[in-house]
Amino acid sequence: MKRILNWQFFLGLTLVVLSAAVYYVHFLIFRDAHHIFIYLVGDIAFVFLEVLLVTLILHQLLNYRHKKDLLNKMNMSIGMFFSEMGIELLFMFSAFDPGLSNLLKKLKMNNTWTDRKFSEVRKRFQHRNCDTSVITSNDFEQLRTFLKSKRSFMLMLLGNPNLMEHQVFTDLLWAVFHLTEELIHRKDIRDLPKTDLDHLSGDIERAYTRLFGEWIKYMRHLKNNYPYLFSLAVRTNPFDKSACIEVKG
Repeated sequence: MKRILNWQFFLGLTLVVLSAAVYYVHFLIFRDAHHIFIYLVGDIAFVFLEVLLVTLILHQLLNYRHKKDLLNKMNMSIGMFFSEMGIELLFMFSAFDPGLSNLLKKLKMNNTWTDRKFSEVRKRFQHRNCDTSVITSNDFEQLRTFLKSKRSFMLMLLGNPNLMEHQVFTDLLWAVFHLTEELIHRKDIRDLPKTDLDHLSGDIERAYTRLFGEWIKYMRHLKNNYPYLFSLAVRTNPFDKSACIEVKG
């Protein structure tokens, strides 16, 4: 950092000296200091307008475009996640949800849903619980097999620098990845004490809560920007038992 500051200082000093030298040559040739100072003051006055145009307006426009492009890239990666494993995880996690019957009544999405409706549903149902009494060793084994098969995919997403700007989704990935590591490192998942099963259930609950919230936001994104993808997502809604992939009249 000190080396960079020194380099910038000497560059600035050099430019000032060169500018002064050019003005001096101008004076030697034309002997008109009045003319020099008229343009010098005018140039200095224009600097403030240049700062306004470049820094406050042009920079903001470029920054807005950059953020928009970054958001599109992030949403593409989020879409990949839900297509590859997110929807299947929702199917698995929801089987352990004691409030599932209430969700089934409230999450039959369609084209009439507004941004306000999505936000209200997400706020009302975001925190999800898991009923540890219904989770069996076979459930954990199936979940471990599934997550293990998606481990490389999750590592690829975690290495995506664009997603570092999306803290909430990154937290979701880490929660799912942590659950994956917890399950993989247990040698015999079918013979675990209740205390350990409760611990794993807590990890599922953490991942489920984050996954559910991000799914609602993702569905709103599809509804607003990609109606044809939203149509497919509605027909594969894990919380709509009447959903059917075939388009019917």
